[in-house]
Amino acid sequence: VDLLHRDGEDGGESGGSGTPTAADNVLVGHFAKFNEWTEISSWYEGEFLERLKPGTFANTIKQHIGQMKVQYDHGHDDWVGSATLGPIDVLREDDIGAYYEVPLLDTDYNRDRILPMLEGRLMNGEKRGSVLGTSFRFRVTRDEWVEPSKASDHNPDKLPERTIKEVRLYEFGPVVYPANPEAIVCVRSLTDHFLAKYLARRGDRKSTRLN
Repeated sequence: VDLLHRDGEDGGESGGSGTPTAADNVLVGHFAKFNEWTEISSWYEGEFLERLKPGTFANTIKQHIGQMKVQYDHGHDDWVGSATLGPIDVLREDDIGAYYEVPLLDTDYNRDRILPMLEGRLMNGEKRGSVLGTSFRFRVTRDEWVEPSKASDHNPDKLPERTIKEVRLYEFGPVVYPANPEAIVCVRSLTDHFLAKYLARRGDRKSTRLN
């Protein structure tokens, strides 16, 4: 399934590496971090812990960077739609995770919608920092599952543990998280959130099947 979504781990509120910023009209940040366990709680994917290993994005960056898109809210925003925010100038793995630099196109949606949120720009001109997070859409191509026999500090409930070793990356970019706090208790519920948007746009609000 190619509709799995993850955020930048630290999230928009934390001000960490998952928070996108704009320096000289260039979108910069990390959309994923390595070796950090995340609890997934999803009606679509199930309940488990997950982490990304270094090297997860290496092959897809090398082979598919020309096909990747940078979009706002995964192309679901009513104003911006599926338009790209800009070309990918830099996309690489570093010690933290997947790092990117995307110069923003000179468009009304970037000037009037994206940049003010990236800067946290108030009506009086004051800038308070980004109010957005980052998310990416992908398909897992290689992973490893472990069923722990006893509890650990990072997994006290003995949930299944998934280590992702390689993915096919399709798209990434800034997002605004759902207003419902329960929808973001666990990072992976972003898949449910955007899958629901996808189905709603197809007029298939009740179905969970992808045809």
